[in-house]
Amino acid sequence: MAVKLSVGFQKKTGLPDYGSLGARCDVEFEIDSALLQSDLDGFHERARRAFSACQQAVNDQLSRQMTNGLAATNGHNGHAAPPANGYAKGGSSNGSSGSARRATQSQARAIRAIAGRQRLDLAVLLSTRFNVARPEELSIADASHLIDDLKGNGQGGRE
Repeated sequence: MAVKLSVGFQKKTGLPDYGSLGARCDVEFEIDSALLQSDLDGFHERARRAFSACQQAVNDQLSRQMTNGLAATNGHNGHAAPPANGYAKGGSSNGSSGSARRATQSQARAIRAIAGRQRLDLAVLLSTRFNVARPEELSIADASHLIDDLKGNGQGGRE
């Protein structure tokens, strides 16, 4: 006798200016009911693999949305929403973040590495969110927040 196994994963990521992106994946399939009675570890492994597949699909979709610039539109018919103060988060008109201390080289390397693993368009992300062109132009605090946010989007990050 077959048993139906349903697994789902959804994630919503906040964007500047109160925007957000979301994605969801649901998978349903039949498994042999004997797994529940004689091979509980096998059942758990099937459920874990299905969940991991959903989690990866959701993270990939969110990354594609960020890379394709959908995140930059912030739900305003394809036009980027201007920040309330006329500058990007923490930024000033010259692209500096207003902080005297710049991101460390370690932070810049981490941002590039994490964004690369997630296949994000780092230039678009930095420009849209912080009004800067390179990670080195971020303040130390903005770099730290960005690293935390990027880790939250990846596989071993916080959920």
